[in-house]
Amino acid sequence: MRWLVGWSSTATGPAAGGAGPAVLPVGAQLLWGEPDPLWAVGDWRPDEVRVVRADPETRLAVFGVCGATDDQLRVGLFAARGGALRHLTAWPGSYTAVVQVGRRITVTGDLAGARPVFHTSWARGTAYATAALPLADLIEASLDVGHLAALLACPDAPEALGSGTPYEGVRRIPPGHALVLRGGARDVTSYEPATSLAVAAPQIAPEQAVDGVRAALVEAVRTRLSGPRHVPDPEGLDPGPVPGMGPAERRAARGAPAPGVGADLSGGSASGTLALLAAGLPGQPGTLNGHGARLLAVTFNDLAAATAGRAHHDAELERARSIADNPRLRHVVVAAGEEALPYADLASGPLTDEPGPSLITAARHRRRLLAGSADHFVGHGARQVLDAHPARLADLLMDRRRRHLLRPVTALARADGPSAQSVLVPFTVYRAARKLARTPYGEGIADTARRLLERQFADEPVSGGAVDASLAALAWCRPGPAARWLTGESLAQVSVRLGDAAARSPAIGRPGERRARAALTRQAADQRVFEQAAEVRNQRLHAPFLDNQVVLACRALPDTLRVQPDARASILRSVLSGSGVRDLPPGWGTTSHLPRTASVRAGLRTAVRELVELFDAPLLADAGLVEARVVRKALRSAAEGEPLPLDGLAELVSTELWLRRLLARRGTCWTGAAARQRALAGGVVPRASL
Repeated sequence: MRWLVGWSSTATGPAAGGAGPAVLPVGAQLLWGEPDPLWAVGDWRPDEVRVVRADPETRLAVFGVCGATDDQLRVGLFAARGGALRHLTAWPGSYTAVVQVGRRITVTGDLAGARPVFHTSWARGTAYATAALPLADLIEASLDVGHLAALLACPDAPEALGSGTPYEGVRRIPPGHALVLRGGARDVTSYEPATSLAVAAPQIAPEQAVDGVRAALVEAVRTRLSGPRHVPDPEGLDPGPVPGMGPAERRAARGAPAPGVGADLSGGSASGTLALLAAGLPGQPGTLNGHGARLLAVTFNDLAAATAGRAHHDAELERARSIADNPRLRHVVVAAGEEALPYADLASGPLTDEPGPSLITAARHRRRLLAGSADHFVGHGARQVLDAHPARLADLLMDRRRRHLLRPVTALARADGPSAQSVLVPFTVYRAARKLARTPYGEGIADTARRLLERQFADEPVSGGAVDASLAALAWCRPGPAARWLTGESLAQVSVRLGDAAARSPAIGRPGERRARAALTRQAADQRVFEQAAEVRNQRLHAPFLDNQVVLACRALPDTLRVQPDARASILRSVLSGSGVRDLPPGWGTTSHLPRTASVRAGLRTAVRELVELFDAPLLADAGLVEARVVRKALRSAAEGEPLPLDGLAELVSTELWLRRLLARRGTCWTGAAARQRALAGGVVPRASL
């Protein structure tokens, strides 16, 4: 895991925290020192950490993939010195920027939340990092059981989660914000344009909006394919590259992926678009940092799910083979059976910063990623930035655009196949959208709090039908799929959180826009856990759809375009067509959740015995979040085919796994006599209060 860490305090010196020797991050490279030090920790590549300086007290560090030249970084540094932050977030790529101007430190997060920033009170000031666990180590934090309850009960509700983390005292800055420290005192400020969510943003022409998405995606891909943009400082102020593995060392490392660039062809239209863009950009295909090769296109052949959706499975493979006929692509098919099902190989795996549903599929994804390249594109986040959240139908009603609801509600009526009730679907969806449009924000949040207390989960979409899912999503907030298995006490605790948020927040905002942003934040958090759980040594995963510039370009898409059936595939077709890629195979962009559902259910059946044993004496029960017998019964019932929310069971299992890995951990992220003494005495850092 790679992270950066620093702090700012009112005192100076390495022992500013008080009595006792200093603590230092393990395996870190110091970028600048006291009184406000900054370190890079982990196996950063030399081109992933860049520092520019205007003078000894004015400097900028950029961590990650950033498309700015050194001259552009200096311009951004001068703008930040005057207080402007948007310059630091407008470059292509995915990165974190840290600016020091005298004793003022500014750390920027991203719009999606894939590169979060955490902070905590320490050493008569504030410590910050891009990972929560190191800060929890630093302050010996206990587990925040209330946050875990909210994460299980309402995972996509910012009102329930707030700015907390699973560790008491460690906070997260919201997406689109920056952490500003002045002599140890902290402030969280937004760098997004000051527009009200209660008023519709000015609409631009659909063609212009799609062109903006194409330009942003092409630049995001090109940034990953370009060589280093860093020129050493001639005055010697640059501290030099952070030690890491260069290309030769990465190739020599055992089990390292092949050098070059790769992408998924079986991950849907989004990852396929990235593969075609990367292969089609001018210059040598698959070029990264000067190493040219054909782009490696990976197709995951899920043999275990093939029987459940044979037609879709065969068509997907055929489309992948057709696309891979491109001479600039090299196609690899990864065949996997029961050994790569969800819930396989749960005994091993790294400790992630936070829990997430990716923990149950990590072995499955790692098998695919091992066949990839040292730099691998994934299409995660495309659904959240391009698709219309069902609650956007209410936004259209608020804007008096009723006629634009006709096509989406008609498509919903056909989505689940013909039935006696399909003729009533358009009216049912319209009525739910109208109700949401007329419900104030505070009233909607309070209603969810009441439903938690009364355990009203009957309308949760357990069947996976498009109509049920859309109707359930037409709300300001709703319980998550795991909420039905939580104890009454934990649900009451989450209900209080929601009630406080409803009373504290003004009754303004557009439901579709707020729900869409919350869904993107959830996806970005899951993506971060996915990267840590399925990490392959010396491999970098790139998710351009979560880049700031791509998110901004997608937000400019008109709602009337988003809500149309197959809007995502249509937009991505236009993106490829504008980039010169027009010969797509028939059926490209077709989506189906049937193979994924079949894989999850097959994995559950295969691993049900181990999962039941996992909940013989679960830590979740010790924390008062669940009753063990209730979860065991649900696991057995789901394995036998009962229509229960599989996503909810995955969240329970992944949280239990994460807790066990956390409590089995030995050691700490910090070194020094004080840190070693804490690690030896406690055995587990942080100490968990279960």
